[in-house]
Amino acid sequence: MKLAFSTLGVPGVPVPDVVRLAATNGYHGIELRAHPEEPVHPGIGPAARAEVAAEFKAGGVEILGLAGYAHAAAPGDDGPVLDEMRQLLELAHDVGAPSVRVFPGGGTDQSPEEADATAARRLGTAAEYAADLGVRILLETHDSHPTGADLMRILGTVGHRQVGALWDVMHTWLGGEQPQETYADLCPHLGYVQVKDIASAEDKTPLPLGHGVLPLTECVEVLSRHHWDGWLCWEYEKRWYEAAQPLPELLGPGREHLTRLLSESA
Repeated sequence: MKLAFSTLGVPGVPVPDVVRLAATNGYHGIELRAHPEEPVHPGIGPAARAEVAAEFKAGGVEILGLAGYAHAAAPGDDGPVLDEMRQLLELAHDVGAPSVRVFPGGGTDQSPEEADATAARRLGTAAEYAADLGVRILLETHDSHPTGADLMRILGTVGHRQVGALWDVMHTWLGGEQPQETYADLCPHLGYVQVKDIASAEDKTPLPLGHGVLPLTECVEVLSRHHWDGWLCWEYEKRWYEAAQPLPELLGPGREHLTRLLSESA
């Protein structure tokens, strides 16, 4: 498995510095948060996109995906959501990212069945555009659909190879799902896995990997046992928790912890 971290942990840091952080701490890739607060987002032009791609290539670091904020199941018209997805897909194509992350985002004023149908319809439409660009859409275990079983109600309906899953280990744990159950549901669709650690279900302040309650050992063991060979991406949510330790000083120990888990589960 290859190791990456998300720029959510280093909000606003310029791309060259992010690339250097990855390279010097032994990470193979970066998940780029695609938001106007960050250097890389759908509003940047062709020259800036080319520069981003060149920075990563020169640094020998991969972009494993763009973390976007489109909500596939959100109530309302399809048009704005599909436009947001198209913009993310175009940006991913231009900077050389193989995937984009989207959220379910089903609202409380609709039934689960309505949310599932809305997300499946939009993702099925966006999948055709994604296929033309050679980019994959990954639906994250999050908000209204926190477990693998929840995602499968959507992904099973879409049935398109350009639409897959992003496994966030915190949300499946909060949803009461065991790692083996999540993997069994998502394995045919799995794009990559977001790892993290927290103190408890009530205190989600990000902690160094291995210092909290999330079942990282079990997750890595399941992935290794099934010979899954994808990305483990550390999503350290510094952006939302100002009191959390700075990520740069944790990157080395975090890589060592993940490497140890991989070695022990081999």
